[in-house]
Amino acid sequence: MPFLVLFLGMYLAPICVAVYKSLFVMHSQGLGLSGGPSTVFKPLANYTRALGDSAFIGAILRVLLFGVVQVPVMLGLATLFALVIDAVSARVRAAFRFAAFLPYVVPGVVAAMIWSLLYSPNPNASSPFFSNGLTLWSVANVVTWTWTGYNMLIIYSALTAIPSEIIEAARVDGASGWRIAWHVKLPMVRSSLILTTVFSIIGTAQLYNEPSILQAVSGGAISSTYTPVMAANNAIHVPDFQYAAALSVILALVVGALSLGFFKLVNRRGPAWG
Repeated sequence: MPFLVLFLGMYLAPICVAVYKSLFVMHSQGLGLSGGPSTVFKPLANYTRALGDSAFIGAILRVLLFGVVQVPVMLGLATLFALVIDAVSARVRAAFRFAAFLPYVVPGVVAAMIWSLLYSPNPNASSPFFSNGLTLWSVANVVTWTWTGYNMLIIYSALTAIPSEIIEAARVDGASGWRIAWHVKLPMVRSSLILTTVFSIIGTAQLYNEPSILQAVSGGAISSTYTPVMAANNAIHVPDFQYAAALSVILALVVGALSLGFFKLVNRRGPAWG
């Protein structure tokens, strides 16, 4: 019951409110009952406006490009680190695990502020990290640095659950460490790899903290609508809550479609969990 109450109140109810709000538009003429601008029921107006908003569409395409490049790099590093930690001796395993996970311990906002100082130590000079098309990848670097350790821990936990008898049997059959990692360990942690990928897809769509902090030192390269969440937040400050709700609903639908498409893709070769 406590979980159900929290789920309905903190998750389902806000979604329903956002969908409801998105069906209305602000009316510039006349006042509502509260004395503020009135709203008019136009269920498709905000969505039509959003799909014609070049800034919002550009933000969606930007995070799609971000995810296509950054997510495989981050998960590749996380998997590599997990395999290395699993292969080293027990004496150094804890130190390696702590070192790889340490960046995640730093809050995302603090990490972005630290990287902003590294990118632009002189606030009066333009930073080369936000020019010549490097802006998106400067943001990606911060995200990768922060979240690789988190994903590594999930994959490493799955590696530790592999029965030692299977690894020993592979060694007895003459399999090298590389073949064991590729043909035994990775297939057996497939569900964890799928889980971290879905989490990363959702996290990419929700990209906000890092670009919003780096915006101050980007020299205008990062706008207030750089990502879809930043675009929705910008609409709130206009204020245009109805339009912001529509942007949020569209983003949720895009994330749902990408996650569902990914699940269908990986399930073509068999069940993801089995």
